[in-house]
Amino acid sequence: MSDTVQSTCHTSLKTALSGRELLDCPVLNKGNAFDSRERDLFGLHGLLPARIATLQEQANLARALLAALPDNFSRHIALREIQDRNETLFYAIIDQALEAWLPIIYTPAIGRACREFSHIWTRPRGLFLNYTDRGRIAEILSDPQWDGVRVIVASDGGSILGIGDQGANGMGIPIGKLSLYTACGGLDPARALPILLDVGTDNATLLEDPEYIGWRHKRVRGADYDAFIAEFVAAVNARWPNIALHWEDLSGADALRILRRYRDGMCTYNDDIQGTAGVTAGALLAAIRAGAAPLAQQRIVIFGAGGAGCGIADLLAQMMVTDGMTPDEANRRFFMVDINGLVRAGMDGVTEGQSPFVQPADIAATWNVADPAHVTLAEVMENVRPTMLIGTSGQGGAFTRDIVAPMARQSVRPVIFALSNPTANIEATPADLLEWTGGRAIIGTGGPFAPVAYDGRQRPVDQINNSYVFPGVGLAVVAGGITRMTDGMFLAAAHALAGLSPAAGADDQATVPLLPPVSELRTVAMAVARAVIRQGQAEGVAPQASPETVETALKDAVWTARYRPYEKAVPAR
Repeated sequence: MSDTVQSTCHTSLKTALSGRELLDCPVLNKGNAFDSRERDLFGLHGLLPARIATLQEQANLARALLAALPDNFSRHIALREIQDRNETLFYAIIDQALEAWLPIIYTPAIGRACREFSHIWTRPRGLFLNYTDRGRIAEILSDPQWDGVRVIVASDGGSILGIGDQGANGMGIPIGKLSLYTACGGLDPARALPILLDVGTDNATLLEDPEYIGWRHKRVRGADYDAFIAEFVAAVNARWPNIALHWEDLSGADALRILRRYRDGMCTYNDDIQGTAGVTAGALLAAIRAGAAPLAQQRIVIFGAGGAGCGIADLLAQMMVTDGMTPDEANRRFFMVDINGLVRAGMDGVTEGQSPFVQPADIAATWNVADPAHVTLAEVMENVRPTMLIGTSGQGGAFTRDIVAPMARQSVRPVIFALSNPTANIEATPADLLEWTGGRAIIGTGGPFAPVAYDGRQRPVDQINNSYVFPGVGLAVVAGGITRMTDGMFLAAAHALAGLSPAAGADDQATVPLLPPVSELRTVAMAVARAVIRQGQAEGVAPQASPETVETALKDAVWTARYRPYEKAVPAR
């Protein structure tokens, strides 16, 4: 660890900082909660008012000020300012009402925050590695303040949520994701590092904005882009051989290529591909327990055949193979639909991720379609009559009554997961989906929705959000010594999540959610972490340890928002 913080045990903490430097360090600052002993020890007299507050008093005051703000975007900005001043206070606020604050610190508020990031950015957090920094990335990462880092979230801002290329403004995503690692999984914020890989942007609005904080240049692509990523990955691997490198919101083609290139050489994963797949698989397993068709009978249409859609298909297919199907049988259960219609053999533009799931070129020969060369989503739905429909398209309103009608006629409890974010991009609202299916659909969304009143009862809307998976994955890496992240681990995470489903065995499954409430995400993260570590041990990518040792390591790895007493550390010479 660095000279700044020499110990992060749960009883006390040593730091060589003092005075203004200590107050300016967000992971150490306590504001006016520094007690008299600490004010003496660290030269804080005169820099703080006389009254010594508690963390609870600070949090109560902050919540009252936040409540008085006009909207959630204003609250998002204010919370980020608190986080930049005092990490412990930020998480103390979040912890007391996790379900209420998550939509404000992440989706849906994060969408607007990324669009306006250049206008609300006030203080450095994490690292902006610009294309012009090539040749010195290792030097930048070598700063001792990053010695204790164990989880990095990196993005190039190329495909932010459903709003596209945001360039350097995409830094809001790594910051927000790491906030969820801590709020939902207990990652020590001192071990978290958000990184924005600024390779330019093709967003004309940003390039013309005089306040834009990023590199004002068209987005670098091709071999030059790959070389920049390679330098970054090599520097990370050399600097932190035991780190978790989490990729976020890269463009679809780049995302899968980068994941496949580096996943066998270090502990890295792409949350858009694997995290989305893990939570979707867990939710499907829970849905089956709640009355959906068994896995062996599932026919799945995925609208949006990019990285997320292909990742979901890949993991669900692996789950089917584990359940007894051959790989070919499993792959044929998926009908991928993109801008060119149903993905079929021989089509132009079939991606590496789509290729396992291409349907036969002549599959529509006996179907009633307008153009056999371009089979639309509506035509796929009418002819396949799927048991499950997944939306990862980013196209708001794409699921209409006519689209949904065929599966409503076919399946007793159809599963419809409209996963696109932010909320404006969702394929259909939960209220509409319930109406169109006579209340029989099992519904999940990518963002938060209030329960829907239907037939005199309140129907919960499950948030099929990656926050059910990735915080536990990060916790597993920190506590379990995992050196590689495998698909088997995300399947293990899915089964762990499904095992916590409140719907299993419920008398009225229609009114019981598939997934645990967001307020229990810390419990979910622990269950996921245990499963991931066990799977890592089974696959030989995590050291063997007894369940008791693993449990102790997990508990020791969890950080909680409380003020620890500080002791003076002697700076290293």
